[in-house]
Amino acid sequence: MIIMALNCGSSSVKYQLFDWAKREVVAKGMVERVIVGGSYIVHEVPGSENYRLEMDCANHQEAIDLLIRTVTDEVHGVLKSVHEINAVGHRVVHGGEKFTCSVLIDKNVLDTVKEVQHLAPLHNPPNIEGIEAAQALMPTVPHIAIFDTAFHQTMPDYAYVYALPYEWYEKSKVRRYGFHGTSHLYVSKRAAVLLGKNPKDTNIITMHIGNGVSHTAIKNGISVDTSMGLTPLEGAVMGTRCGDIDPAIPAFIMQKDNLSAKEIDNILNKKSGILGITGRFTDRRDVIEHADAGDKRCKLSLDIEAYRLKKYIGAYMAAVGKLDAVVFTAGVGEMAAVIREKAIEGLEHIGIILDRERNKSAMTRKRETMITTDDSPVKVFVIPTDEELVFTEDVVGILNGTYTDHMNFEYTFSKADFVRK
Repeated sequence: MIIMALNCGSSSVKYQLFDWAKREVVAKGMVERVIVGGSYIVHEVPGSENYRLEMDCANHQEAIDLLIRTVTDEVHGVLKSVHEINAVGHRVVHGGEKFTCSVLIDKNVLDTVKEVQHLAPLHNPPNIEGIEAAQALMPTVPHIAIFDTAFHQTMPDYAYVYALPYEWYEKSKVRRYGFHGTSHLYVSKRAAVLLGKNPKDTNIITMHIGNGVSHTAIKNGISVDTSMGLTPLEGAVMGTRCGDIDPAIPAFIMQKDNLSAKEIDNILNKKSGILGITGRFTDRRDVIEHADAGDKRCKLSLDIEAYRLKKYIGAYMAAVGKLDAVVFTAGVGEMAAVIREKAIEGLEHIGIILDRERNKSAMTRKRETMITTDDSPVKVFVIPTDEELVFTEDVVGILNGTYTDHMNFEYTFSKADFVRK
C-alpha cells in the first residue's frame, strides 16, 4: 500500500510517498515557488542523488501534476503509474472546532474546511486548493484530512477561552486553537515509550522549535494547553513572529507611525521575532555564530528566546502537575544545543538536571536522545519529529476502519519495539 502525504503551502507543495507494507519512505520532495514564478521540484529517493527540475507552476494543480509526473518518471520515478497510490493524506492547518481527529474528505468535510478558512487565511486556502487539485488528478482514491488543530481539541474551556467579550467567541469563534498538532502527538507518544509508560499515564511538555515555535502541556497523554492561539502568532519567540507581547503595542505603533492593520499584521508576523531583534537573521545557526563572535543583538536574541522557553516550562509544569519529561523537537529543538542548554540550565530545583555533554552530542535529526542525567527526576529528551508518519498511520487506520482518534488509536510508533528507519 502506497500512501502519499501532501502539505500544500501558499507557494509550495511538500510530498512524501510511504510504502506501508515495508514501513519505509519511498520518496519525498517539494515543489517550490508555486504561483510566484521560477518554480522547481526537488525529488529525493533514498540511496539516490536528489533530482531537480525547473518548471513553472501557475497553481497547485500544476505543481501536483509535476510531482506525479516526477514520481512516475521512467528514470527518476519510483512508481510505474499514479494508480499505485492507494490514498492521499492532506495537511489542513485549521479545522476550527469542527474536527477533533483526522477524517475522510467528502463534500461536507471540504465545505466545512472552507467555512473556517477565515481563521487561517494564509494556510487554509492553499490547503483547500491542494485537496481539490489532488482530487482532480486522483479522483478514484480516498483523500484524508489531517488537522494541525485536532490534537489540541482536548483543551478545557478555561485554557482556550480568552478574556475578551464572550460574544467574540460565540459569533466569531475567537479562541485558542493551537497548531503543530501532529508533531506534538508524535513526540509525546515517543517520549512515553522512552519512559516505559502508557501515554495516558504521562505528563509531558513538548517544545516544537523551528522557524515557527509552539509548546504544549500534555497531561495524562492529552493536550491541556498550548502556546499558539487563534493564529500561530501567539506564544514563543519565533523566526519572524513576535509571540507574546503587550496587546496595546500594535495600536500604539499604528497611531504613532500611521500604519494600517495590514501593515502592522505583516510586521508582527514577518518582521519580528529573531529577525526583529537581530535585524538580519532568522536562522539560529547564524544567530549563534554571530553571538559567539560578539554580536550583542544576536546574544540578546538567544537570551530572550531561551528565557521565554524557560518560562513556558515553568508555566506548563504548573498546568500538568508532576512532570515526567520535557521534549525538544523540530529543526532548532533537535539541533541547537546551546538554546536547549540556556533554556533548561538552572532548573535543578524543579527536578531537571542537565547533562551538558549529552546535550552537546545530541546534534542529529536521526536519533532519540536523553540530555539529562540518569538520576534527573524529570527527563529531557531530544526526539526528531515525524509528522508525515502520523499522516500515513491516520490514513491507513481510516482505510482499515480501525482509526478512532489520537487518544485511543494505537500507532506503531507508540509501541516499544518501534524502530525509526
